[in-house]
Amino acid sequence: MTEYSLDVDEHNFQQVVIEGSKKVPVIVDFWAEWCGPCRALKPVLEKLAAAYQGRFILAKVDSDENQRLAGKYGVRGIPNVKAFVGGEMVDEFSGAIPEPAVREFIERLLPSPADDVRLEAMQVFADGDAARALQMLAEASKLDAQNERVRLDAAEVMLALKELDEVGRLLESLSAQTAGEARAMQLMARLQFARQADQGDDETSLVAAITASPKDQSARLKLANWLVAQQRYQEAMDELLEMMQRDKTWQDGIARKTMLNIFSLLGGSGDLVAAYRRKMAAALN
Repeated sequence: MTEYSLDVDEHNFQQVVIEGSKKVPVIVDFWAEWCGPCRALKPVLEKLAAAYQGRFILAKVDSDENQRLAGKYGVRGIPNVKAFVGGEMVDEFSGAIPEPAVREFIERLLPSPADDVRLEAMQVFADGDAARALQMLAEASKLDAQNERVRLDAAEVMLALKELDEVGRLLESLSAQTAGEARAMQLMARLQFARQADQGDDETSLVAAITASPKDQSARLKLANWLVAQQRYQEAMDELLEMMQRDKTWQDGIARKTMLNIFSLLGGSGDLVAAYRRKMAAALN
């Protein structure tokens, strides 16, 4: 095991593979000790992981010891190699293919010059400079006009800048495959929430309106929509709970419907969703 080649199991898969792939591609090798082709492929993958020096990470999963992981990711035969980028599985192959074919598989995953600029832009965005990030993403688009990751990132930044029409245009320009990915669908949902909230109001004015009149359900709903658009989901759900506790039938139960939409946006499961399902049930009873 080296810094570029790690043994992974159910306990660290989320951290190493899912979270790690948001920084660099992660290649997961599902293998087993008794498998001859696995023993042929594994040294090739380890050699390339060392040669590429951190441009990708190799995660080795013993499928016998981690059968739930293998089942979750549809491993039916080994060796099975799956590539993760941005928290999602994007490609795979099975069998002990030759080293040149493995290299080609890896090269398809590595960031292009446009991706390098894109990733730097999103770090700038995370540091709080959305305008500069957008300029950098425009530069990335010039390097590769067909790069849909650049469009997704631009949509993310423009959503923060409330350029909602442009966000819609970018999302509508995506291919069917990219539009069906979790991130694109989440951005579309956030756009819909932002459009509902976009009536010239901001957080300060909405909070002031609610403070002045706690029964103002309209202002509270606008605030919840605004918070969702900013990915502040828990705060949004707290506002919706308050609405249900005050009047669960207001506007045909829109607070409950909005809460359900947030659950869907969050993937429909997880600790946060489970906790707020319980809170919503209590508020409605």
